[in-house]
Parts: sequence; C-alpha cells; structure tokens
Amino acid sequence: MPPPADIVKVAIEWPGANAQLIEMDQKRPLSSIIREVCDGIFGLCQARAARQLLERIQSHGIDARLEALKELAKLSADPTFATEFINMEGIGTLARLVESGTHLNFLSLSFGEMLAFTLTAFLELMDHGIVSWDLISLSFIKQIAGYVNQPMVDVSILQRSLAILESMVLNSHSLYHRVAQESTVGQLIGHLQVSNQEIQTYAIALINALFLKAPEDRRQEMASTLAQKHLRSIILNHVIRGNRPIKAEMAHQLYVLQVLTFNLLEERMMTKMDPNDQSQRDIIFELRRIAFDGESDLTGTEKRKAMYTKDYKMLGFTNHVNPAMDFTQTPPGMLALDNMLYLARVHQDTYIRIVLENSSREDKHECPFGRCAIELTRMLCEILQVGELPNEGCNDYHPMFFTHDRAWEEFFCVCIQLLNKTWKEMRATAEDFNKVMQVVREQITRALAMKPSSIDQLKNKLRGLNYSEILRLRQSERMSQDDFQSPPIIELRERIQPEILELIKQQRLNRLCEGSCFRKLGNRRRQEKFWFCRLSLNHKVLHYGDLDESPQGEVPFELLSDKIPISDIKSVLTGKDCPHMKEKSALKQNKEVLELAFSVLYDPDETLNFVAPNKYEYCIWTDGLCALLGREMGSDLTRSDLDTLMSMEMKLRLLDLENITIPEAPPPVPKEPSSYNFTYNYS
Repeated sequence: MPPPADIVKVAIEWPGANAQLIEMDQKRPLSSIIREVCDGIFGLCQARAARQLLERIQSHGIDARLEALKELAKLSADPTFATEFINMEGIGTLARLVESGTHLNFLSLSFGEMLAFTLTAFLELMDHGIVSWDLISLSFIKQIAGYVNQPMVDVSILQRSLAILESMVLNSHSLYHRVAQESTVGQLIGHLQVSNQEIQTYAIALINALFLKAPEDRRQEMASTLAQKHLRSIILNHVIRGNRPIKAEMAHQLYVLQVLTFNLLEERMMTKMDPNDQSQRDIIFELRRIAFDGESDLTGTEKRKAMYTKDYKMLGFTNHVNPAMDFTQTPPGMLALDNMLYLARVHQDTYIRIVLENSSREDKHECPFGRCAIELTRMLCEILQVGELPNEGCNDYHPMFFTHDRAWEEFFCVCIQLLNKTWKEMRATAEDFNKVMQVVREQITRALAMKPSSIDQLKNKLRGLNYSEILRLRQSERMSQDDFQSPPIIELRERIQPEILELIKQQRLNRLCEGSCFRKLGNRRRQEKFWFCRLSLNHKVLHYGDLDESPQGEVPFELLSDKIPISDIKSVLTGKDCPHMKEKSALKQNKEVLELAFSVLYDPDETLNFVAPNKYEYCIWTDGLCALLGREMGSDLTRSDLDTLMSMEMKLRLLDLENITIPEAPPPVPKEPSSYNFTYNYS
C-alpha cells in the first residue's frame, strides 16, 4: 500500500554527523516540523557531548579532567543534556569522584577547583528530578558533611556542600535522618558568624530544612537546642544588624525560620483545656491569686466559692463558675492561657493594673480581660499565620521577633495593653466587643507593616496609631475613593469606563513590548537561571530566549531565539490548570507559586510556561495576553487601576460642580408652548 500523498521523506544532514532520512507530514505547520527536527538534532548533539565529557572526566590527566568538569558544570543545567548524561551513569561517576579520596588535597588549587565543579554539576543534575535522592550512598553523605564540618574549607566547596545537604533533607525522608546525624546544629551555627552572607544564607537554609522535616516530637527538642546555642542572638548580631544589607534570599530564609518558630505554638494552640486536670486549673487559680490575693495561699481555701465566682467575673472570664470552659475552643486553646500566665508572672504590675482598672469601671464599660486575652491570642495566630507552611518567594520577616527569646509572649503583652487602651478610647461596652477587636487588628497590622526593629519600637508605632488616628486614616482612604452613587454619576462612570479600559490595555501591551525576565523553576532558589520574553512592537509575535543572568533593562529581539505568533495562541491558562504546576507535585502544593503561574497554549498543542517574579508582573502579563486575544482583563491590578483612574477622572470632570447638589433625576421637560410664532430680536 503506497504511503499517503501528504507524507514525504527528506534527508537531513549537519556537520559532524551522518545524514538522516525522516518522514514529514505536509499537513502539519512548518514551524512545528522545524522545531521537532531541531529538537531531535539537539538531542543527538547533547548525547554525543555527554559521552565525550564522561570519557574526559574518567581520564587520568588532571588538567583534562578539570576542563571537562568545568564544562559539565555549565551544561548540566540543560534538561536534555542532563537526561543523556544521567542515562550514561554520569551521576554515579561524579559520586565516586567525591567518595574516592583523590580530592583530599583540595586545598591545592587544581583539586579545589575540580571538587567545586564536581559538586556544582552533581547538584544541577539532581535538581532536574530525573533520579531519586534516595539512591545517594552513606559514604557520599559523610564526605559532603565532612566539608561542611571542616573549619578551613574553600568557600565555593562549602556553599555547594551546604546546598547539597539541604536538597537531600528536602527531597528524601530517609536522608533527613542521615544528614541530621552527620551535621549538628552547633556546627551549622558556626557558619552564621562569618562575614560571607552567601555562606550564612546556605547555613540558615539547611537549619530550616532540618527544622521543617523533623518529626513533630523532635521539633521542640531541636528548638531547645537552637535556643541553647543562641541562634536568635547570633542571627540578630551577625545577620540582621550586620554591616551588609539583607539580600532577597537571606530575607526569605529569615522569614522561613520565623514561620517555623511560630509553628511550634501550634500544638498548644490546638490543645483544649481539660476542666478535670488539676494542674491546668491551678494556673487559673494563680491568675486569680496574683490579681487579688498577693502572697496568700494558692488554693484560697479560706475564701468562699461565691467569692471565687466574683473574682473570675472581675477577671473577665465568660464562664464565671468554671472558667476552664473558656479554654476548650481551638484555636487558641491553651495558648491563650499560656499568654495570660506569662503576663501575670513577668509583667505583674501591668497585669494587676489592667484587671483592677476594669473592675473599678461601670459594668457596661469594663473591658473583660479574660475574653479579650483569648480573642487576642486567636487574632495574633491569624495575623502571623501560626500553623501554616512558609510560602515560596515570601520575604516578610520581622526583625523585632529576633530581638527577644520570648518574642511571641512579649508581642502579646504589648497588644493586650493596646486593646485595653483602645477600649477606653472608644468608650466601648460589651456590645462593642467585635468593633474594638477590628480596630485593634487594624492597629497591629498597620504597625507590623512598618517593620519595627524592636519591641520598644513597636510600642512607639502603636502609640501613633490610636483610635483617633485610625478614624482619620479610614476617612482619608474613603475620601480617596469615589463614593458617589447617584444615577447621573453612575451613568457618567459607564460612559467613561471604556476609555479607561482602553488606556489600561495600551499600558499592558506597552509593558509586554518592554519585556520581562522570568526565573526558571528548580528545586532551589539559589544559582538561578533566567529567560526573557517580550512582545514585538507590532503586537504580532512573542519573542523569548534563555539568559545567563538577570538583565539590566530591555533585551534586544536579536538575542531572543524563539518566537510564537500571536495568531497561533489558543488560550491563557493560570494556576492549577498550568502544565508545569501539574508536573511538579512539590510546587503544586505551594499557594504562592500557584498564584504566580500562567501558561500560553498555542498550536500545535504546545505550551510556554511562566512563573512571574511577583504579583504585579503576573497581572501585567495575564492582562496583556488576554487583551491580545480580545478577552476581558480580569486581574486584581486591572480592577485597582480602573478604580484609581475612574476616581481621578470623575473628580476632574466634577470639579466645577463642587458644593453643588446633583439631582437624582433629570429636571422635568417643560410643556409645549401654545404656539411657535415667537422670535427673538438680537439687535
């Protein structure tokens, strides 16, 4: 049977290889055929390069081996080359080089360089996820851990060794236990006291990885060890207050450590109080004793039960008879009681003042300390996201939480005083409880956004955010919005909106023409690879290509080797619908990355996958691509820009009508005249 008429055979040859005969379907787009052929040629070239490099690495000449490893470190980032090299047992070859002991003389220049390039290539190859980390031998782990534990190791070797151990911990449960045995917290903390911020960052990243993967019963023990080793004060003095500005990766690792530290509170937050547990009830007795009895007996047996009930009412508990019932809701569970006890013991004068001050007020104006402390603890857990995993790409750490060994408790003590003060300023009653809590939440979140460097500075920020200032800020923010709701104003808005949307569309397309740099996804955030994408000036083609480093401005079209005609684009996918989010299970669970992911689906069923560097770039690109396809721009940024520009335009158009009341309805049309025989003399 003869082949279909649309199928033709074409011989293709290229330098250094034999010609190949391939079949081409003439019904398919030429661009996809060329891409398929080029991919095949590229794969064969990479396979040949991998074979040659492997042979050179196994040669006996030091210089030849060094040059081969240097070249391998560069090529390993390419997934096609990595696949070919790994299929030739390349990973095992590199591991044996590290284990063999020929590198023991790495203090010499050649061996030091050789080891550094070997570790770089090994890490790049493993990061592709082609082979499992579980295959790594104990001998290899001991060797890598040995470099981390040696005091006089080369910086480049130390960086790569720390990064390899971090990847082992994050990618393998079994390797976590082995790494935890080989690298102690004390040895890692030593690397935080150096002047090199890169080494500090890698060291904190490994500590975070060990913390994150530790079994729940080990985390409290590890936290205790970190406290004994003065990790917090070392980070404060050598990193946060160091002479160098905090880089983005260091800020991320500090944020991760902050989240993991606060997550230690989750167990107490989710533990209900047992009303029958005498040791827990004794804590409530102590709160009552400190507030009312001074140094009298803890159990208070000389007092009648009725007196206890009265005291618990004055302490502000909801259940006056059995206040233990107030702590059976989770969150905040027993964490609220812990906070109250810390305030009563460590800041006793403040505690007694708050309780007695409210007990002397009129019943309707008293601020219930117990109820407030419980709700405040719940609120602080929500604000600081206690119990949630850290987000990829987030750098939102707070320096003040590194300035005190009991930062959480001190933060609560500051906030409970703020709540009591705001209650008085609002002249609140029991019915206003939720309103007060909303104001206090706003005061706390606004103060945290200012990044106070210490607990004392937080107090200063909160003093400036009293209830009057919150009202002023709210009013100011409302005034900046367009609150007109009358029919004529609404009609004017509807007429203006298409013009504003067209303006936003042009801005988005202009930004796409300037282009943006995107990070290639991997298992690590360091040693990043980049690619650049921009729209042609005639809005007909997307140009993109790989870069060695993040660019400082626009990238010329000539440097972007790949392109996609806009006419070939079928749709824009976002979030979980993106192919690269479905492929990477670890990233799939990360809310931060999911919110920044989008893909362009184009003929013939291919995708170009993006992860935007931030929410702003995500909105710009998804809006711009939707505009190119003639679809609605639905991002949060478009809604925000539309509101801002509409508000400005409306205020400009209504400027001449200031202090003039705009009627809800147009004036009535007058009756027709009895006749039209009238003129007007202009002379």
